[in-house]
Amino acid sequence: MNIQTIVIIGAGQAGASAILELRGNKYEGRIILIGDEPHLPYERPPLSKDMILRPEQTKIEILSQQKLEDLGVEFIKDNAVVKIVPEQYQVILKNGEHLHYDKLLLATGGAPRRLPVLDALGKNVYTLRNLEDSQALIPVLQPGKRILLVGGGVIGLELASSARFKDCHVTVLEQTPMIMGRSPAIISEFLLNQHRSRGVDIRLNVKISETQLRGEEIVITLESGEELIADAVIYGIGIVPNAQLAIDAGLNVDFAIKVNENCQTSHPDIYAAGDVATQLRADGQYSRIETWENANNQAGIFARHVMGIEQPKTNPSWFWTDQYDINFQFVGDMSAKEWHIRGDINTQQDQNVSFTLFGLDQGIIVAGIAVNQAKNVRHLKKLVSSSITFDREKLLDVSIELRKLI
Repeated sequence: MNIQTIVIIGAGQAGASAILELRGNKYEGRIILIGDEPHLPYERPPLSKDMILRPEQTKIEILSQQKLEDLGVEFIKDNAVVKIVPEQYQVILKNGEHLHYDKLLLATGGAPRRLPVLDALGKNVYTLRNLEDSQALIPVLQPGKRILLVGGGVIGLELASSARFKDCHVTVLEQTPMIMGRSPAIISEFLLNQHRSRGVDIRLNVKISETQLRGEEIVITLESGEELIADAVIYGIGIVPNAQLAIDAGLNVDFAIKVNENCQTSHPDIYAAGDVATQLRADGQYSRIETWENANNQAGIFARHVMGIEQPKTNPSWFWTDQYDINFQFVGDMSAKEWHIRGDINTQQDQNVSFTLFGLDQGIIVAGIAVNQAKNVRHLKKLVSSSITFDREKLLDVSIELRKLI
């Protein structure tokens, strides 16, 4: 293997994980990490929660300066790549510098999908994607403030939880019939009840028809004609992959950068990982997964392929969300046709809620959800990986520990 220089564009989860995987697999060549932000590599999941509620106590750094030095990484920050020149195996930086690579990883993530009707207001409108966005929300989420959240996905609901913890008045607008649309209906309904019981006004099947500033207030008019008044609006309606570098370089891109099972793009020496990549899956279809774990997984696939190391068996997908004092962990295929509850989903708010769900397809366990039962996640992964036939009598018997049923 004669790979002298690996360049990684993007200093987020996928980029940092790729470095750890490369060095962990004994790659001794040159690694150059390029980030367009002025920060060391950091994690994004805490931005909607702990970084707002406990900023002084929250550590989000993935790789410290000392760790980067120990790993022998050349870190270029606050200096974006403006062009890739595949035929010359070069990237060009904003400051005009040209860097050579033998292998290139694009881990550029995504940017918030814009809502022009809100952006046009110019002030008191926020999105959340990076550290500065999170820090900007700290003085906004203050007791008594009227906060309107547009989008009932994970980010919107985590922010609703944080805003209520800060004693804000919170309204969530969701244009579909359910919140957390990627989750099964039973969890969506459970979350809806949890938020409403804590004072969050969640509106479903609503659309915005008009927005205006009235002094320091934002007035949102719904299609029904109802007016909602807020001190600030935060919206999160998904992301757009940062794929322009790949497009300009002539790589195969649809909405995101298309990669094969080894995370290679249409150029065999250029790879992509994380939110910017849509990967060829075992079923022959391309799909893009916006999770912390997927960024790590694809970074590992890239590193092992570069090193000529056999890839391990693929684990079922996994992601989590923390809302109020409830931890949700999702394993496997959330589109499962049938769901069964292990435990009591109807626990009162002042009690410790705790239950597990099994998702089935033709009697086979293809998914699981652990609610305040983190200890069960490892067992759920095993059940899903093994394609176990669902045994109602045993698996729903809470007197038997789940680990004893595997």
